[in-house]
Amino acid sequence: MSFELRPIEPRDNARIAEIIRAALTEFGANQPGFAWADPELDSLCQVYSGEGSRYLVVEKRGEILGGAGLAPYQCHLKGVCELQKMYLSPGARGLGAGRSLVARLIQYARRAGYNYCYLETYGPMTQAQQLYESLGFRELDAPWGSSGHTGCDRWYAMRL
Repeated sequence: MSFELRPIEPRDNARIAEIIRAALTEFGANQPGFAWADPELDSLCQVYSGEGSRYLVVEKRGEILGGAGLAPYQCHLKGVCELQKMYLSPGARGLGAGRSLVARLIQYARRAGYNYCYLETYGPMTQAQQLYESLGFRELDAPWGSSGHTGCDRWYAMRL
């Protein structure tokens, strides 16, 4: 599959929010405690414009297929970033787009000086968990800090 990874732009906000909401609905996570309830979901370009943050979209022939973000994360360790809002439309899954997104964001995290990359996910999202594990993320017994996503029941981290 031929696709392009690029930074999110304001014109992408509505489509990315639509993809995220559709994926959350697909997995029964369209409720409080998940990204579904995040107030910034419709303005991700602005949310990820800060220092140490980045959001990339996957695009094929002008169509946005999904995206993923990275931002600083406060917890018991220093130098932690969080992989956030990593969602793909169903037709883009299993084709390498997610792997490319995460790999590019991990490269960015290393260059930005982060020591760890942390993420939270949900049990039924098994394909995503397999991807994270294949890239070197290790499952944790408990969350690192409080992201506000109380519905998430799987936590992963990678030492960068």
